[in-house]
Amino acid sequence: MKEIKLAIIGGGSRLWAIQFLKDVTLQDKLKVNFSLYDIEKQAALNNVAVGNEIFKANNKEGQFTISVEDTLEDSLKGADFVIITIEPGIMDCRYGDLVLPDQYGILQTVGDTTGPGGIMRARRALPIFFEFGKAIEKCCPNAWVINYTNPMTLCTAALYKAFPQIKALGCCHEVFHVQEYIASLVGEWFNIPQPDRREIKIDVTGINHVTFITKALYKGEDLMPRIKQLSLDPASYPDLTEYSKDLIANEKYFTCQHKVALSFLRDYGALGAAGDRHLAEFVPFYLQDEETPLRYGFTRTPYEFRVKRDIEKKQRVYKGEDLIAKPSDEEGLDILLSLMGERTLRTNINRPNLGQISYLPKGRIVESNGFISENSIEAIVSQDPPVGVQNLVRRISDEQEVILNAIWDGDDERLFEAFLTDPLVNLPRDKARELFDKMMIASELKY
Repeated sequence: MKEIKLAIIGGGSRLWAIQFLKDVTLQDKLKVNFSLYDIEKQAALNNVAVGNEIFKANNKEGQFTISVEDTLEDSLKGADFVIITIEPGIMDCRYGDLVLPDQYGILQTVGDTTGPGGIMRARRALPIFFEFGKAIEKCCPNAWVINYTNPMTLCTAALYKAFPQIKALGCCHEVFHVQEYIASLVGEWFNIPQPDRREIKIDVTGINHVTFITKALYKGEDLMPRIKQLSLDPASYPDLTEYSKDLIANEKYFTCQHKVALSFLRDYGALGAAGDRHLAEFVPFYLQDEETPLRYGFTRTPYEFRVKRDIEKKQRVYKGEDLIAKPSDEEGLDILLSLMGERTLRTNINRPNLGQISYLPKGRIVESNGFISENSIEAIVSQDPPVGVQNLVRRISDEQEVILNAIWDGDDERLFEAFLTDPLVNLPRDKARELFDKMMIASELKY
């Protein structure tokens, strides 16, 4: 049995960190020494207690150890793998991200990747990730690093900016949901039980949360003509307002019907490969008013709900069935085992562009398929999407490059340039500046 040290930065996370502990507990091939680091040490200590209960409940007490370190460097020292799953700042920071733009008529559904909220979240997160990159170079330069934190593209880019030789990738599950959607269509079309999403072989291209599927196969059969026909049928786009109102009433803010993803295929020639909440923020006409998202079957996530959910996560007590490890749809464990040489994996990942996406500059962080094997990730060349998709993704990537360099240089005026050119910022220049200045104060990093 191989023994590894795995550092979790953001080890106090009550979502990703605990889910990852449960996922790893399911395997018998690795002996893992978990090292948790969190700026809020008590949160990490709480997860140590939960982790030990998970190991006990799953009869794996001798296979895993878990501890907390006082410093980032101590946690990283000698690590073989690093997981990053942080929230950049306290929840109050998100008031500036989400509520202030609302007051200026700018509607956001998520506000963590693009738009005013995404830019301000990046301003908080990237300096932290620059430090992570430098610390990894110093303490564990050969470790593989898996980032779960948004904005995914920019946070992963920040690691490479600080440590160009880092072996890092961004891991996002948004594409999985669209695979599941296609799998549900396969079940209907062929009158069979819905297949596992992994049986839907897809070609992925773009950048995180504005990713596209250009090819989809099931047992060798090309599904795109069927999906394209579906996208062109007006009946595929019923008014889902009442459905969306029900989502709001039941606080199911993360659910969608993939109608925006389907409309991308209708209008741009490639199927959107992220949840509608994310896709909509890159094309403002889906967020022109409060009613349009509801008609498409998705909702905006209120700031008040985020505050409530944050409190609930911190107060949650794990016991009984909560401790029993069951297979999840996340791929962190699969990636880990593949890099350890226990298996291989072909999946979507966020990595520097080595030519796998032809229409973006090399070095940019892109989302495409990769082949993961022992200590290796090989980029798989993506099929080019239609020119309209290329133009959309290129504009977003260019804006993110401006944001990355502005934050690296500490140049707030250049950051305002990116803010002013973002499609969601449909304001006169003086109002945009007013909002930017308010958000710079309200959204700054606080713990």
